[in-house]
Amino acid sequence: MTPALAALLVAVFINIAGFSLILPLLPFYGQEFNASPIEIALLFAAYSFGNVFGETWWGRLSDKLGRKRVLSGAMACAALTYIAFAFAPTYAAALLIRVVSGFFSGTLGVAQGYIADITPPESRAKNMGYFGAAFNLGFAVGPAIGGLLAIPDTGLAGFRPPIFAAAGLAAGAAIWSFLVLKDTRAGAMRPMPKFVEAWNFVRGEGLLLRLFIISFCGIAAFASMEAVFGLWTESSFGWTAREVGLAFIAVGAAGMVVQVFFIGPLVKQFGEARVIVGGLGLLVAAMLFMPVLRAPAAAVALMSLLMMGHSLAFPNAGALLSRGTPPDRQGSVMGLLMASNALSRIVAPPLFGLIYSLNMDAPYYMGAIMILCVMPVAWQVVNIRDRQGAAANG
Repeated sequence: MTPALAALLVAVFINIAGFSLILPLLPFYGQEFNASPIEIALLFAAYSFGNVFGETWWGRLSDKLGRKRVLSGAMACAALTYIAFAFAPTYAAALLIRVVSGFFSGTLGVAQGYIADITPPESRAKNMGYFGAAFNLGFAVGPAIGGLLAIPDTGLAGFRPPIFAAAGLAAGAAIWSFLVLKDTRAGAMRPMPKFVEAWNFVRGEGLLLRLFIISFCGIAAFASMEAVFGLWTESSFGWTAREVGLAFIAVGAAGMVVQVFFIGPLVKQFGEARVIVGGLGLLVAAMLFMPVLRAPAAAVALMSLLMMGHSLAFPNAGALLSRGTPPDRQGSVMGLLMASNALSRIVAPPLFGLIYSLNMDAPYYMGAIMILCVMPVAWQVVNIRDRQGAAANG
């Protein structure tokens, strides 16, 4: 691992720890405003709505100004939005602040563009796996901190300590990025790429378009399970924000282990496309068995399995997408991918929140059906990659 990559991964870890710190608190935070399950799901979706615009804007801007300036500036602004969220007076204000926070936090595409800048194509899947590992480590640490710091019995004020901690982590990531990262796109100012250029490029490439479809549906399923997990475990086991936060330690750790120790050997043995198919299979299994087994230990194990499938499928989708994208479009295209994923997190959680309000187990079955429907697209990716490999060898 190069020093430049290590420095970026530290920034990603700190930033994601701050973002994920709030996630297990949202169902209980929303209940303080008497929010319904659909309105709680909208708190998740509002952040992603801001992400759609943030990822496309910051990704394109990083192709023009450089990755470092965009990462440090956007994350500093995200820290301020967390502070505002801590003092939201109404549900509507909290919803609006989540949109703004999502916009300034929409820098994952920029981080992936940074990795593409410093990584040769043959190592990209492994380094995207390291990116996912940093993400998952932050995802494990953040919710644990949030669950431990929250004091739900004191009302809205009890959620302020963890939200302040999230602001501190975002500020720390901004300072680290500014002081430590070296800008891989420094130099003369470039014209800012147009949004439509990235979309036209992806639309014209059959492989890339399929990867977008897989990512959209997979992220939609995973985000929806995140949104209903707190409500489902509260109804099933009487869990509070503390138990949900502690469960996410295991969830994040499972994803990190997969991406550090398994993704490289699996890609070397089977190729990125087949690993994507295997990851999607794990998603289906985890969602199908969650309501069937219905036990606290099983819930943690199956949510961890869900994260393992997610950790196999989507770093490899990002790696294949990056390999098919020229250097001067990395920020634009990876930002577009992250925006597409954010759009899926807007559409799916409220829909699954509605489904949950009708039947608390139905979201898991619907998620499994959705991933089964996208499996043929994943096998098309396998066939395309096989043909490309045969052409390259002969």
